[in-house]
Amino acid sequence: MATVKITQTGSPIRRTKDQRATLIGLGLNKMHKTVELADTPEVRGMIRKVQHMVSVEG
Repeated sequence: MATVKITQTGSPIRRTKDQRATLIGLGLNKMHKTVELADTPEVRGMIRKVQHMVSVEG
């Protein structure tokens, strides 16, 4: 299965609760932390919701 590498580049300070929860759902809780997740439609939707705070590779 294909994977996608996600790195948190923006701070969740002064963001809405649902955006903060989405970052936690992706496994991101600190700046510059990187996680590798399966490339599924659900993960892509979460990335789209917080695209201004993450960078994506793969």
